[in-house]
Amino acid sequence: MLQDSGITIRERFEKREHEILSPYAAFSDESRGRSRNEEQCDIRPVYQRDRDRILHCKAFRRLKQKTQVFLAPRGDHYRTRLTHTLEVSQNARTIAKALRLNEELTEAIALGHDLGHTPYGHCGERVLNKLCPGGFAHNKQSVRVVELLEKDGAGLNLTYEVRDGILNHQTSGNPSTLEGKIVRFSDKIAYINSDIDDSIRAHILKEEDIPTEYTKILGNSIRTRLNTLIHDIIQNSEGKNDICMSDEVYRALMGLRKFMFENVYTNPAAKAEEKKAENVVQYLFEYYCGHINELPEEFYNLIINGTDKERAVCDYIACMSDMFATNTFKQLNIPRTWNIL
Repeated sequence: MLQDSGITIRERFEKREHEILSPYAAFSDESRGRSRNEEQCDIRPVYQRDRDRILHCKAFRRLKQKTQVFLAPRGDHYRTRLTHTLEVSQNARTIAKALRLNEELTEAIALGHDLGHTPYGHCGERVLNKLCPGGFAHNKQSVRVVELLEKDGAGLNLTYEVRDGILNHQTSGNPSTLEGKIVRFSDKIAYINSDIDDSIRAHILKEEDIPTEYTKILGNSIRTRLNTLIHDIIQNSEGKNDICMSDEVYRALMGLRKFMFENVYTNPAAKAEEKKAENVVQYLFEYYCGHINELPEEFYNLIINGTDKERAVCDYIACMSDMFATNTFKQLNIPRTWNIL
């Protein structure tokens, strides 16, 4: 065991947190703990350990082939769910560091917040929510991934604070830590700005199309908007037991979000392939509900252990990348010799 003057390196880090972090920070040695007790690492505090577990899990790696907004775009520079996650993490860590909050907790929540996303982005989520008894929501599925589905049913056994932040990262959420609240804002900041950038790349929008009532407050480029939003959060949250924005900037951000829903997220050019993707997800759900013996062993075992078959099928489909879902659909519908051709 690595020690320094009778205490472990982890304990030295925990002591340093109390010396340098804000009194409103979530301290590693004050965590509410894990669902299952386990021996502490002698080097890493609990939130750093959680961050590492998420970074190394299979669900995180699959994000690289999951849609952010644009299905099957022609080009290498469009965001995926993975690059979106990394942008959320970068924004969130910048804010957390400036406010002297716990960067490792912030990063763990940011890296894990979208682990439960379906193939084909939100259209896949909508289909599963319609088909599955009890509904389907990606934030709840992200928690299910880290609590149950990873590591063949053992889960990652993350701390309460990380799981809480993942569950509550959406607009309607209310995270219990300031670090979770930072991720909640950072997610919105990241996807609105990156989706504008991708929409301009796809020739769906031009920068001049964005209403001046928002650009005069937030800025006329991705860079200036990010700079404005992050600075505003830091300036309005410093020294407070809360994470907040000024009323003017928050209204502009939400106005810009509404503009994106009206002009991009429901735009026929951006969503031209969604109906096909919805058909794929619906077919896979109905097929595996009727052929549960063809589920991979780890998902079939969920049913054996008491999970409803519809929920287990949702778990399997939600874990799929876009490419895996498409290839599975082809294998089930196209004769093998034709598929090879």
